[in-house]
Amino acid sequence: MKSATNKVPKTPLYFLFTYLLLIISMVGGCSSVPRKTSPELQVVSHVDLERYLGKWYEIARYPHSFEEGCFGTTAFYEQMEEGSIKVTNQCRQGGPEGKWKEAVGHASVADNRTNAKLKVQFFWPFTGNYWIIDLDEDYRHAIVSEPNRQYLWILSRPPQMAPQTFERLKEKIREKGFDLSYLIKTPQ
Repeated sequence: MKSATNKVPKTPLYFLFTYLLLIISMVGGCSSVPRKTSPELQVVSHVDLERYLGKWYEIARYPHSFEEGCFGTTAFYEQMEEGSIKVTNQCRQGGPEGKWKEAVGHASVADNRTNAKLKVQFFWPFTGNYWIIDLDEDYRHAIVSEPNRQYLWILSRPPQMAPQTFERLKEKIREKGFDLSYLIKTPQ
């Protein structure tokens, strides 16, 4: 007679669950930026989403695998009928004349009080935080990150940013507990 054991059945659902856990653990460790203990990251007091919509150029960012080799990176935000925001990220792969690479996702507001905290999803079931931590009063430039400071983007409406503006934004980023040694400029 066989003894009863507590074996987990190897069903397709079991394998899917195991695979998802593996992916989640890998995604959590994908950034090349070390985690830093800093005060809680603060977002801007209010974002007018209508003014935020449209095209933004990436001026600088923290390095990460999903933008490796990108040139001329842009993000386009568009209001959808059901209330979400369509997010279209584009870049030229490998050089200024390289092939276009595009990722399309959607975002939803996670904090209705400020509209500065969004959840972004490019593929199910994974979502990421998109926190607007600095925003020019004329909506000409923005700084975006997430609570753990693993990702960071400096965005601008025009494709180029004045050097003094860039230096001022770098100082704001440093004051918010980011390590500027990881910041890389995006070739536009």
